[in-house]
Amino acid sequence: MLQLGPLAFAVPWVLAALVVLPVLWWLIRVIPPAPQLVQFPAIRLLQGLSPKEDTPNAVPWWLLLLRLLIAALVILALARPLIPSGSSVPPGGPILLVMENGWSTGRDWEARRDRALRVIDQAEREGRPVGLVTTARGETQEIQFRQAQAVREIVAAMAPKPWGDDLAATAGRLDGVPAGDSLVSVWIAGSLAADGASVLAERLSDLGDLVLVEADDGGPLWIDVPEIEATGLALSARRALGVGEASFAVRAVADDGRVVGRVGGLFEDGSTAGTAVLELPTELRNEVSRLEIEGEGSAGAVFLVDERFKRRPIGLVSATEFEGSQPLLDELFYLDRALAPFTEIRRGSIDSLLERELAVVVLADVAGVSVAERDRLETFMERGGIVLRFAGPRLAAESLERGGLAVSELVPVRLRRGDRSLGGALSWSSPASLAPFGAASPFNGLEVSDEITVSRQILAEPVIDLDQKTWARLQDGTPIVTADARGDGWLVLVHTTANADWSDLPLSGLFVEMLRRVVALSRGVGGQSDRALPAFATLDGFGVLGAVPAGVDLLPPVSDRAAGRSVGPRHPPGYYGDEASRTALNLGPEIGASGPRDLRVSGAVTQSLEAGRDLDLQGWLLSLALLLAIVDTLIGLMLRGLIPGFRRLSVSMILLAAVGAGLAGVPHGALAQSGVDKPTDPELFALEASLETRLAYVQTGNSEVDRVSLAGLWGLTEILIQRTAVEPSAPYGVDPELDELAFFPLLYWPVTSDQRPLSETAVSRINAYMRNGGIILFDTRDRYEVGGVGSGRGSGLQRLIEISKDLEIPPLAPVQHDHVLTRTFYLLDTFPGRYSGGPLYSEDRRDGGSTEVSPVMLGSHDWAAAWARDRDGRFQFPVVPGGEVQREMAFRFGVNLVMYALTGNYKADQVHIPSILERLGQ
Repeated sequence: MLQLGPLAFAVPWVLAALVVLPVLWWLIRVIPPAPQLVQFPAIRLLQGLSPKEDTPNAVPWWLLLLRLLIAALVILALARPLIPSGSSVPPGGPILLVMENGWSTGRDWEARRDRALRVIDQAEREGRPVGLVTTARGETQEIQFRQAQAVREIVAAMAPKPWGDDLAATAGRLDGVPAGDSLVSVWIAGSLAADGASVLAERLSDLGDLVLVEADDGGPLWIDVPEIEATGLALSARRALGVGEASFAVRAVADDGRVVGRVGGLFEDGSTAGTAVLELPTELRNEVSRLEIEGEGSAGAVFLVDERFKRRPIGLVSATEFEGSQPLLDELFYLDRALAPFTEIRRGSIDSLLERELAVVVLADVAGVSVAERDRLETFMERGGIVLRFAGPRLAAESLERGGLAVSELVPVRLRRGDRSLGGALSWSSPASLAPFGAASPFNGLEVSDEITVSRQILAEPVIDLDQKTWARLQDGTPIVTADARGDGWLVLVHTTANADWSDLPLSGLFVEMLRRVVALSRGVGGQSDRALPAFATLDGFGVLGAVPAGVDLLPPVSDRAAGRSVGPRHPPGYYGDEASRTALNLGPEIGASGPRDLRVSGAVTQSLEAGRDLDLQGWLLSLALLLAIVDTLIGLMLRGLIPGFRRLSVSMILLAAVGAGLAGVPHGALAQSGVDKPTDPELFALEASLETRLAYVQTGNSEVDRVSLAGLWGLTEILIQRTAVEPSAPYGVDPELDELAFFPLLYWPVTSDQRPLSETAVSRINAYMRNGGIILFDTRDRYEVGGVGSGRGSGLQRLIEISKDLEIPPLAPVQHDHVLTRTFYLLDTFPGRYSGGPLYSEDRRDGGSTEVSPVMLGSHDWAAAWARDRDGRFQFPVVPGGEVQREMAFRFGVNLVMYALTGNYKADQVHIPSILERLGQ
């Protein structure tokens, strides 16, 4: 790099091209300008004239200077001129560059790398060698001082690691660096508190001058272990600095990259933890493979979901009716209480339950299973389902009657006649407790309490493979839980009751954990493997799931606690196992509650990441050269007479205008995106709204609902422009209290449960709008509340009834198949949005109606959420249950609705064609 006074050149060898400027001067001088085109006189006027040889004139000196200036600007621009910001690194000898590259640097890695490259640029200008030190756990490379160009290549290829920093080990690696007054250390530090930070700071201060570079933001966010609740997943996000309120958003992403859910949360002032509840239907929840905090881009902001967090539907079957008056005696009471927090409970018969998708079928003392039901359950298990049976008096009576039960009678092992009683007035024995679970049992690792006893059980016949099929035993060695693999599924038998009649087990927490392990087997055990697992896919420092890097070890089993499962170079965060059974290892739970780094080093110079930013002049010079080249072209055309209108303009005026335009046209930054805010001036609002066709939505006061409405109408506007002759401008949000509504053919009105009442002015405006031909689409969104949990199904409709009592809404009826709305553009028979299934209401025209076009449309499908896209063109919300086909139908409904609002019922005339032809015939 070459520096000439205040100007530096990053590619100085290009300046050698300036020596060719005299050659260009000579070439331009000797090449005559193109001859001027003039009107040729009649040929007879040339008779008698002697030919005369004309010597063309030379290029005008000012045009010659202009072209040389263009060439000089291009050469200077290619040399990449810079105006250095000044010395961000104090003068001295070698520079020791310390870059933290743990997971917390992923969110602003580009800014950190740019800052490091600027330090290297300064070192290159000053001819100072650079030593590079990285701090992530497991870094062992030797510290060497190299030329700045070599270090630049290393830094440009660096990326953050998906684990934390080890600053104490980094300080130990600096022992080989000689101290000296001329050494300057530049530490690009992280934002989180870390062990060894003060030790590293003292070591760097001992080596020489220290420049501490810190980020100006509040630090990274990370996601902790979610909790399974009855209504969804309770998400927990954390931050280091609990100052001020801050919002965050978490997306649920499927394996194929689809965003199946999104929920927002809030950090309260003074709190470092924020929570949010992600509500999804069971089918969508089972598709979630990762949870990620939007805008973070780090491994800590991603939580990989395995089988432990997928909610499965469980079918409960009992031989008796529900004991409503005495629920504690009900055979399914304890099962329901134990399974409800992490599963979806369904009750019914075997046939009715198997009509829907299930993970587990639980039979609580059900005897006399028919052959047809047995066959259906066998097929269910072959496909990966689990049948969990509990013993009881009925099953014992059946075994006594038949002299025992064979394996073919839907039990995993052959059973003896009757049952065995432990304890009681006529027994010499006492109730038995559970023995510790074996290493091969899915219950391995669960703690067994001596207080859990069994007083009665059904015994298994001693056969050669009984040990292999036994998952749990009593202290005397008799099986209490047996299982047999059936295809891809399991048949499991608990040899005691599901209630407290024969055992204390249903009253314990162990009962819940055992059920959780059994349910997890329906799709493979996640996170509870009893064997070491190979890495399947791992996260990088930006939170992107990809291929497994070299040097990754097997993930130890949970039972081998001494081996450790902490995230690091040997065990990066990601999935371990195989495609069929994956265990997730996440970074967020290990971070826990980490605070901000408060590092005070005496004598250190503190700078921000943005310090030392040079002003690059290359874009300015290229822009000016391009504009002057355009001016040169115009002047050449003018001198040749090809632009007659320019003859009256002097060359000096053109040059002045070009230079002014060039200076004004140099880009100073990114252009701001044009907004869609409506004008506040009523006259300007009326002018803009009347000149362009626009869609509009009614502002609810809920910022999240209004954001979705705006995004949805933007998405519908783009579809209208692509597919129809309608070209609407940007949609507006309107307030009936303040804004004139007559300019908009269609109003989309999302109704929230806390919608504010309408004033007399608003009622008057809305009634006038409907009387004059406007159409309002009321969307009660009863199945979904944006930005939080609704107040219950039907809350939007109930609120609409309350606020619309003064509106002139005609009687409504469901839209029929022959309604004109079904064929204004597309042929439709349903009108889905984000959700489907509910009716769409319009004016009831069975009595003739009051208008030709219904002024009101009413539904609850959340259409705006189905239409909404983000800035990258991706859809913001999933549509259920029909997926992208349903979204396409939602867009088609929106097109039909806009056509209906713009053209009225013109297509309805087609149904009268026979009558019209008949009248014409008469």
